[in-house]
Amino acid sequence: MDIEYRDNATITVETAIDLYRRSTLGERRPVDRPDIFAGMLEHANLLITAWHGNRLVGIARALTDFTYVAYLADLAVDADYQRQGIGKRLIEETRSRLGKECMIVLLAAPAANDYYPKLGFEHNPRAWILRGG
Repeated sequence: MDIEYRDNATITVETAIDLYRRSTLGERRPVDRPDIFAGMLEHANLLITAWHGNRLVGIARALTDFTYVAYLADLAVDADYQRQGIGKRLIEETRSRLGKECMIVLLAAPAANDYYPKLGFEHNPRAWILRGG
């Protein structure tokens, strides 16, 4: 399967929400709030997308200073395209755009907890969340 990876694609809120719904990440993101999704896309400063033809099949959305740390806020792959290396490649594409010593930090979805060690991530139990509202 021919997948194209882009760092310059402009995607609509509707296209992004559709992908999140087709992935398991849609269960934990505000897919019913296009206003929030618009901000998520607009303010991410590193967005890597995976395309099969004109179909968006994956996304890596990060907030980063490109030198010290990149927070990988979202890694979503269409359920029909999972287990084909797309998520791994999205992380590699993200990493290739960061400084050599820049680390990637993320909060794993429960179902993906066993996935990230296979890619070289180290578990860190000191993550904390202060929710809005």
